[in-house]
Order: sequence, then structure tokens, then C-alpha cells
Amino acid sequence: MKLKTEQFGEIEYANENVIRIAKGLFGFENLEEYLLIKTDNTLFYWLNSIEEPSVAFPMVGINVLDDTYPQVDGTEPFGIVTLDKDPLKITVNMKAPLYINQDIKTGKQKILDREKYLVNYKLFVE
Repeated sequence: MKLKTEQFGEIEYANENVIRIAKGLFGFENLEEYLLIKTDNTLFYWLNSIEEPSVAFPMVGINVLDDTYPQVDGTEPFGIVTLDKDPLKITVNMKAPLYINQDIKTGKQKILDREKYLVNYKLFVE
């Protein structure tokens, strides 16, 4: 199958590579099928909607930022990134991670009930 994305152009993918997120992401509950795209030589992943190809979320693996971050068995936590031209203004949502199980291709977003984790965690500092 093919997906025409704004960020990466046309991408070929197999159905077994589709990440299914039951009930979608917060604010995008109607979108449940995504491709997880990793580009070379970058920290970021992209979660691109299949149902609405213009919708794509930059993400970062949270374990890279915090090796004590809460885990869910069989999954990897990702934080959705808010990009900015100024690298010092780039933030990661550590409060509502998306846990993805790469083996069975499912995901679930969860809000952590801990004040320790910020919605706008600064990815880069001076």
C-alpha cells in the first residue's frame, strides 16, 4: 500500500507495519491507524496518520531522556514533540506519553498522574 505524506512524500508500507491506537490520541480520537517513521541520523520519529495523511506528530523515545520513566510491559514510551525554529523552545510532552508495542503494533496514550512530568519539558537547554 502507499501513503502520500506531506513530510516524506509517498511511502510504501505493508499492513503489518500499521500501528493501531484504539480511541486515537487525545484531540485526534477519530484517527486510529498510523505509521511510525524513523529517519536516518535524527533523534525524532514521526507518527503519521494513515486515515488523514496530513496529520503527523514528531516524537522522541522517552527512555533516551529519562531511564527511570514509568514503563508498561512490552511497550516503549514516546513523547510528542512541539517543534520550533528556536531549538531552545522545542518541548516534549512527558505527561501524556504514547506507549507503543512494536511487536503487536498497538499503542495507547496515557496521562501520568505525577507532578514530576511536564507537558512542556524542554528538549534542549543552554
